[in-house]
Amino acid sequence: MRNVYTVAQVNSYIKNMFSQDFMLQNIYVKGEVSNCKYHSSGHIYFTIKDTRGTIACVMFAGNRAGLKFRMEEGQQVVVGGSIEVYERDGKYQLYAREIILDGAGYLYEKFERLKRELAEQGLFASEYKQPLPKYIRTLGVVTAPTGAAVQDIINITRRRNPYVQILLYPAIVQGDQAAASIIRGIHAMEHLGVDVMIVGRGGGSIEDLWAFNEEAVAQAVFDCTVPVISAVGHETDTTIIDFVSDLRAPTPSAAAELAVYDVRQLEAVLEDCRNELFVRMKNRIEWERSRGRQARTKLQYLSPANQIREKRMCALHMEEQMTALIKRQLTGKRHMLGLYTEKLKGLSPLDKLNQGFSYVSDSRGKTVSDVERVETGDKLSIHVKNGKIEAVVTDKELWKQEKGEGRA
Repeated sequence: MRNVYTVAQVNSYIKNMFSQDFMLQNIYVKGEVSNCKYHSSGHIYFTIKDTRGTIACVMFAGNRAGLKFRMEEGQQVVVGGSIEVYERDGKYQLYAREIILDGAGYLYEKFERLKRELAEQGLFASEYKQPLPKYIRTLGVVTAPTGAAVQDIINITRRRNPYVQILLYPAIVQGDQAAASIIRGIHAMEHLGVDVMIVGRGGGSIEDLWAFNEEAVAQAVFDCTVPVISAVGHETDTTIIDFVSDLRAPTPSAAAELAVYDVRQLEAVLEDCRNELFVRMKNRIEWERSRGRQARTKLQYLSPANQIREKRMCALHMEEQMTALIKRQLTGKRHMLGLYTEKLKGLSPLDKLNQGFSYVSDSRGKTVSDVERVETGDKLSIHVKNGKIEAVVTDKELWKQEKGEGRA
């Protein structure tokens, strides 16, 4: 009995055959665009055809980054990708990874191969990039002597800084002799010692720009000791020297903008610096004057003459205080002396005698204050105000002190 297979098995088998074919997994197909539709999801569905057949194609949104133009009906293109089977419908189609206009397919493949090789050699490494000087005096330009590119560079340079000298090497930028001419121009500008060099030309097709994709030109740019700005074509155009150069400019005009500083901005910066310097100098002078005044005040305070004057004033003040204090002390003492004098007057025996009082002493001169200390017949002296009286005791009488009574 014969083997019977399902449709899905057959489609899966065929798909596996396609996936194992290396040529079908990395193929470039040339044809005319037909039935092109941009889906809202970002995918592009189209057909490429020639006089003898058609192939359905799809480019998913994730692969559109490398598409540099909008596809339209009737365009001749080269589509690179893989041919695979869509199992559900049992149809094969081309899954596009890149799409280029016809005529550039071979050159584009060559471009990508050289780009990979030079990257592996390190020619694109950032550590080899030279920084551009901020202020330049000479600008070297390697480009065609006619055309918009050189005029744009000259106009932008003169507008930004008319003092910068432009040295032009009239290079051939298209055709078989272009690469050698560009290399000679790079060497000539390097020999002249320009500050910065612009190498480029105006826009064109990949064939027109191919001289800037030559390995020898890339090596000359890499070996150049002068910083090189690549300015080839328009912003969407990319060449090998864009990766090798020290800086890539999207256009020749932009290259001049990057290379030449704006002298008006520099003048404005210098004016700001001058104003700031003036303000800082003024502030510094005021600060130094303030320091001088403080130093003068401090010197006057610490001056020996000032110290002597201060000490003298202090001594005078202390002398006045001492004189006042002595006067107060003397006044107080005089007052106390007066009080003591009056008090002593009240206690003076002479005053008592003047008042009619007298005192009695025995023969030995001792005061007799007690009747029991004398006897009858003793001689006594009675002292009065103006003399004394000699007497003899003939009788004595003792006065007794009763309780609650005094002596009578």
